[in-house]
Amino acid sequence: MGSWPSQASRWVKFMRKRKHLSKRVRFEVFKRDGFTCQYCGRTPPEVLLQVDHILALANGGDDDPDNLITACADCNLGKSNVPLGAIPSSLASEFDRKAEMTAQVEAYNDILMAIRESREHWICGLARHWYDAVFPDEPGEWTFNQQRLATVKRFLNSLPAANIHEAMDIALSKPLRFDENRCWRYFFGVCWRMIKGEPNG
Repeated sequence: MGSWPSQASRWVKFMRKRKHLSKRVRFEVFKRDGFTCQYCGRTPPEVLLQVDHILALANGGDDDPDNLITACADCNLGKSNVPLGAIPSSLASEFDRKAEMTAQVEAYNDILMAIRESREHWICGLARHWYDAVFPDEPGEWTFNQQRLATVKRFLNSLPAANIHEAMDIALSKPLRFDENRCWRYFFGVCWRMIKGEPNG
């Protein structure tokens, strides 16, 4: 293991190499990689993310997005094999680290909320599509009950919303649409056949 001054020097050089990457560039890389360390799979707030060069700058790499990858601090710096006390950090650098962590958690949360809002939007649309077809003479703001809501959410974990919409259309095209519960069970079966990759006759 090198002396403390040499380790500190390498740390300073490491930080200088990455300071020229703007926050916008770093967060675009984080967004592209789903705010997930591409080496160990961890996400904020469990870890602090950094942008790593696939081909190191010292070996001719550049800052092209294709040469950048999201990595947690542990994976990027190899801290798992280095005692934390071996790398001194000032109060200022600790403050910067916490500020960066906060920004990453907020941005990651924004993405999760956008995904959730998108799912809620699709669920509301699917409910309207189903009940407008089953009860055309009873217009209203239809919603799924808790059991059906759980079913649709489970299907959304395995199928695109457009496929679930298609499964509804297949079920609603059958004569049994006039028995709403049987029609729903048929829709249920169509979705499972889609998930399994089986044809729907």
